[in-house]
Amino acid sequence: MKPEDIDTWKRALTRSREQKDEFYKADHDSPIPSTERASFIGLKYFEPDPGFVFEVRLQRPQTTESVIMATSKGTRQLFNKVGYFEFTVAGQPARVQAYQSAERDDPHLFVPFRDATSGKETYGAARYIDLNVEHDDEYLLDFNNAYNPYCAYSDDYVCPLPPHENWLSVPIRAGETNFH
Repeated sequence: MKPEDIDTWKRALTRSREQKDEFYKADHDSPIPSTERASFIGLKYFEPDPGFVFEVRLQRPQTTESVIMATSKGTRQLFNKVGYFEFTVAGQPARVQAYQSAERDDPHLFVPFRDATSGKETYGAARYIDLNVEHDDEYLLDFNNAYNPYCAYSDDYVCPLPPHENWLSVPIRAGETNFH
């Protein structure tokens, strides 16, 4: 990211977070239990950090492979591996796999992950990043957009858990932190 773009990026990220808080507080589709919405004051986040924004290319496999992900309720969901992203964080090489659901139509790439903050500073099961499909396979992988799945707020939801290939050994101190 160019230095002259950082202020614009921070403003857009802040506005996106404010809109999400408004949705979570007031919308009937909010994952926050209705009994808790009156006292909801907003989600918690790490400070925006452009050091967790990576310009990456999707590395596509030669053949399509599927994976069954366990879920927070002990069920399973089928996903197709679309490819992976490689980047360097905290001086260490890292890699995350991108998926698309094989069970429903979803035009986004789904990047579920765990990292060294999981279960401590962030939700223990996983955080997610969704990406719009780019036809040139060039992406901006911004961990500042990492969010907690709905099951972090209520047991009423079923959330896929990231396979071990998406467990990062480095801390990703970007995006949403623990809810409680």
